[in-house]
Amino acid sequence: MIEPTRIQRLNDRAERGGDFVLYWMQQSQRASFNPALEYAVREANGRDLPVAVVFGVMDDYPEANARHYAFMLQGLQDVGRRLANRRIAFAVRHGAPEKIALDLARDAALLVCDRGYLRHQRKWRENVAGSAPCPVVQIEGDVVVPVDVASDKSEFAARTLRPKILRHRDDYLRSLDDSEVTRDGLGLMLGSDVDLSDISRLLARLDIDHTVGPVKRFTGGTGEARRRLAEFLRNRLPGYGDGRNEPGDWQCSFMSAYLHFGQISPVELARRVQETQGGSRNDRGTYLEELIVRRELAINFVHFAPSYDSYDALPEWARRTLSDHARDRRARIYGREDLEAAETHDPNWNAAMREMVHTGFMHNYMRMYWAKKILEWSATPEQAFATALALNNKYFLDGRDPNSYANVAWCFGLHDRAWTERPVFGKIRYMNDKGLLRKFDMDRYIEAVDRLVAAEKDPD
Repeated sequence: MIEPTRIQRLNDRAERGGDFVLYWMQQSQRASFNPALEYAVREANGRDLPVAVVFGVMDDYPEANARHYAFMLQGLQDVGRRLANRRIAFAVRHGAPEKIALDLARDAALLVCDRGYLRHQRKWRENVAGSAPCPVVQIEGDVVVPVDVASDKSEFAARTLRPKILRHRDDYLRSLDDSEVTRDGLGLMLGSDVDLSDISRLLARLDIDHTVGPVKRFTGGTGEARRRLAEFLRNRLPGYGDGRNEPGDWQCSFMSAYLHFGQISPVELARRVQETQGGSRNDRGTYLEELIVRRELAINFVHFAPSYDSYDALPEWARRTLSDHARDRRARIYGREDLEAAETHDPNWNAAMREMVHTGFMHNYMRMYWAKKILEWSATPEQAFATALALNNKYFLDGRDPNSYANVAWCFGLHDRAWTERPVFGKIRYMNDKGLLRKFDMDRYIEAVDRLVAAEKDPD
């Protein structure tokens, strides 16, 4: 079922004929459990037309590099195979996504798009809706509860959004089966000019940042996401509620990058967690809280905060307390080069940075510690914020995401409250290495990171 509140008409163009119904895929990069795709199939069936899917690969996606592109292109390989099995045409074109969508819209009876929340994603859809000669319909498929249903304002914290989400959550956790395609679209000539058969060769031809390369630890695609999910449900969901914070265990689902690229649906994830026999009620509830409430709090943030990637987006109380302590003496100051090279006095922080740089991931608890230390070791809080966000977006596979902006900002006071006042931090929540060593086996984490880094460097 596709809930009506996921569906939004973006323009008022009159209904018309065409050669196909076009799904402009951008956010939801998957061929199943994708309400935008299923909506397009159903509309095409009703018009006795085939379905065409197009994806635009641009060279200058904001802050993206070869690491991000490789993961995405692996996912698009998966999409192409699955669409072909459903007799749906798929074109991957090189160029500006909105221009590619508009070019194909000239022959479309209807253009369907998915929804993105960052400013450039919104602008793309506004441009397409304003210029397309056919009706444009947006389908929101990468959250459980549609953002406008959940709240009509920027939420103060998880505790204010949670009851609003839970009021609607179960209404949106519905199954979504693949719709039968009645008109074969594989014969459509859509002008695909990106060859996904050799990703290494394709990456080399793209005019992108190659200084951060692909990783071996993670492979993109819906099939890989589902494999990892099954392994999580079987082996790491049991005990998740109590064990998720231990850095050396990585008792996590590793779903963040797959969610970032839309390679798996959060609704599918939530349903699988609800239906599994593994883990306790607390384990399942803890994971669903993170997947739905916390993730959708981040989306609420970027949706309602135009300056979501700016220091100015922090709460006024946080900026004020950091300003009050901006001139406090720092015991140490590290520049971005030292941080990026993982050359600090703190072996725990260095290990987290190495995990990030070499594998594109960092244990969730260490992400908090990592950003807090950047605040402590930077000359100003503004510089710390800029450094943390830049490194986050450069190295993480799930960077450049609503969660990225909200999670970095959380370390500077967003969605949090004032704590005991102390030097440098003011009333911002504080973390230190003594807490890590008291709670966790950090030697085990450091040793595990060493093995991960060695595996990335192994020439095979």
